[in-house]
Amino acid sequence: MNKGKILLIGFGPGAKQHMSLRAVEAISEADVVIGYSTYINLVADQLEGKEVVRKGMTEELDRSIEAYEQARKGKTVALISSGDIGVYGMAGPTYEVLLQSGWQPDGDIEVEVIPGSTALSACASLVGAPLTHDFCSISLSDLLTPWPVISRRLQAAARSDFVVALYNPKSGRRTQQIVEAQRILLLHRKPDTPVAIVKSAYREKQNIQIVRLDEMVDCNIGMLTTVLIGNSSTYLEQGLMITPRGYANKYNQLTGEVKGEERRGRSLTMGLEGWQSCVRAYLRENSDSSLHSVARYFDMPLAEIIAAIAAADEEDSAGYFSAVAVNSNRLELVQREAPQWGRLRGVVRSEAGGVSELMLHAADFKVRGEWLNIENDHFHLHLHWANVTDAWMVQRGDQLRSVHFLDAAGHAVFNLSLVRQNSEFNSAAESHYQNCWQQQISSTENRAQ
Repeated sequence: MNKGKILLIGFGPGAKQHMSLRAVEAISEADVVIGYSTYINLVADQLEGKEVVRKGMTEELDRSIEAYEQARKGKTVALISSGDIGVYGMAGPTYEVLLQSGWQPDGDIEVEVIPGSTALSACASLVGAPLTHDFCSISLSDLLTPWPVISRRLQAAARSDFVVALYNPKSGRRTQQIVEAQRILLLHRKPDTPVAIVKSAYREKQNIQIVRLDEMVDCNIGMLTTVLIGNSSTYLEQGLMITPRGYANKYNQLTGEVKGEERRGRSLTMGLEGWQSCVRAYLRENSDSSLHSVARYFDMPLAEIIAAIAAADEEDSAGYFSAVAVNSNRLELVQREAPQWGRLRGVVRSEAGGVSELMLHAADFKVRGEWLNIENDHFHLHLHWANVTDAWMVQRGDQLRSVHFLDAAGHAVFNLSLVRQNSEFNSAAESHYQNCWQQQISSTENRAQ
């Protein structure tokens, strides 16, 4: 018996001129062609003399199982999909079926994946160049994916300033997902952010709408629609939706002079190796800025800002700020060292922006399991100590002596600061704090040796 073969074919928008040569060849090679009825219709002129198996929209696993069963008979099977079969396509379900059946890549069924032009790239080509910089795709279908997962992905993409391509935006039954997606995106994007709504790209019923983000849900959107949402730099001009690649960050014009300290062929001054120096320059120029305001300005976790301060030297200072990592036992610092600093100000910040400042004494902290607690007649403070993975001691001129306790993502869990009276720190508390500071410096130096 002949060795069976499954050809997983992505044929792009549908027209033969948009198919790869290998996709055309693969369909020609097949004994059996399996696909969703709409996909079968798009390539009907290439199916003469072949066994054709049509399946419904929600019968993805049936298509995969059918392909496997036909291949086991020694047939060459073409499992077809528009777009790219590996992007929201049949490649994944088919591999899952095969692997669960005990199939192995070197076994008696050969598998080949043939890529095709994706819906998002086809749609983008019709409206200009909206995907020229970083982008992501998110399916709004909650038939198989929980909505909280989709919501988190929308939040992350919106906040991170990705151009966003929305697949499966709306159907006859799923009408509110696109509304909720718009609400989430508007938390982080301007209302006039350009949006391209493309239906049936390169097909007979092709339809293109370019609107503002706040107008998006009023448009004709369905299952054959892909929605492309711009980022903060995307703009419309002459009816085209353009996302700049970023040349303006380095050059005065596309063919002009290099800006300031930038260099051709080198990372930006705000690149990986240079951005911390930009933080320090900002602190020198904005001496009244707080750590949290600097973190907001650069849109980076607090830990990254403090690390930039700690890397300062005489030639590249951080203004009035200085910092050192806590390399000793962090809990010991709270329980044994901090009580020697006297009266303290504890600060806890909520994710929504609330700030609680509590006057306390570290001697009152009690450890209960994973929690560090203070309970008195005035307040109860409960800190999930298990979340604390990092700590930094920070000074700012003669105004601040603090310790910042951070989580794995670099965000603040809480911080403790010495209290000044009459614009001065208690001399004993200050002396003990500075001794702790020197201990951390010595520990850092020993680790480096």
